[in-house]
Amino acid sequence: MTISIALVYPDLLGTYGDSGNAAILAQRLRWRGHEARVLTISAADTVPADCELYVIGGGEDLPQDLAAARLREERPLHRAVENGAVVLAVCAGLQILGRSFVGPDGKESDGLGLLDCVTVRSTSDRAIGEVVVEPAGEWASAGLPLLTGFENHGAVTELGPDARPVGTVQVGVGNKDGTIEGAVGGRVWGTYLHGPVLARNPRLADLLLSWAIGPLDPLDDSEPEALHAERCEHGPAERRGTVRAGGGRAGGGRAGGGRAGGGRRRLR
Repeated sequence: MTISIALVYPDLLGTYGDSGNAAILAQRLRWRGHEARVLTISAADTVPADCELYVIGGGEDLPQDLAAARLREERPLHRAVENGAVVLAVCAGLQILGRSFVGPDGKESDGLGLLDCVTVRSTSDRAIGEVVVEPAGEWASAGLPLLTGFENHGAVTELGPDARPVGTVQVGVGNKDGTIEGAVGGRVWGTYLHGPVLARNPRLADLLLSWAIGPLDPLDDSEPEALHAERCEHGPAERRGTVRAGGGRAGGGRAGGGRAGGGRRRLR
């Protein structure tokens, strides 16, 4: 059996290396002796509904709205989720999978409704910088350690009763105000963590893979675990602006550098 991983609209939703999440899932399957293929589905293509895993990344306002409109119309992800597929959605992808989000005109746009959450424009500064998240109880019980990533979004996401958070924010903003991060419903995992998130968090990659194919053989993860440990150790100092990414002391200002808002092209 070949495991198919659909990379959905990377030409619209592919910021911060989010497309790399599909490659990571495929390689971790191959290392375990499984056949895996990544289907790169552009906005001009029809999204198949029979893949085992789907990866959706982040993007700017207009591409996000275009992607949501196409996915609402054709409903491939709805059919895939009904068939038991696993979906990883990052940033704008998370917002699209919710019930509604902020469109490029500042008005509410319909989401896909695959996650019980809504996204509205933030009245606070843009959330930019490193994030560290302690997984919620059930995810911690599944063996997930601290999760690390990079956030860049100017909207906030509120969960409904049918969505569970990924975890509690230790460093950063997360969904809204530094309390919780992400949204999970069934086999749909939404997060604001870029990085790509699965490169930084190999055990999260394996959790998603186990949902798709069942128990997994162990791997030698010494290198990705070293990256994970480095980010958990140094990410908080970078977010506070006391240390620049890559070493050295920062000269103050906002983590990530530059202005938090501004410009007509905004990442969600």
